[in-house]
Amino acid sequence: MLQGLLTVAPSCAACGLDFHAEEVGDGPAAFVILILGALIVFAAALVELKAAPPLWVHLVLWPPLALLGTILLQRSLKAWLIAMQYRHHLLDAGQPR
Repeated sequence: MLQGLLTVAPSCAACGLDFHAEEVGDGPAAFVILILGALIVFAAALVELKAAPPLWVHLVLWPPLALLGTILLQRSLKAWLIAMQYRHHLLDAGQPR
């Protein structure tokens, strides 16, 4: 469904379904910000309260984790939102069935 890192493929490699009209906009990014942001802030606060490490530990630990989590979540949420659009016929709402 995805070609490269976050680009939607023109069509499905298995069945040939056209993904031309599939557009999820900023939906996946909003979900990633809310989900991953909450998890990382909670984890960073927990580490700070339990271990109280120096600031450099936080700077080394959380940005790479946030970047990796963003890439992984963005891909899955983008694919999931496209699948939900297809499943619920949201793109062909203006056309008769």
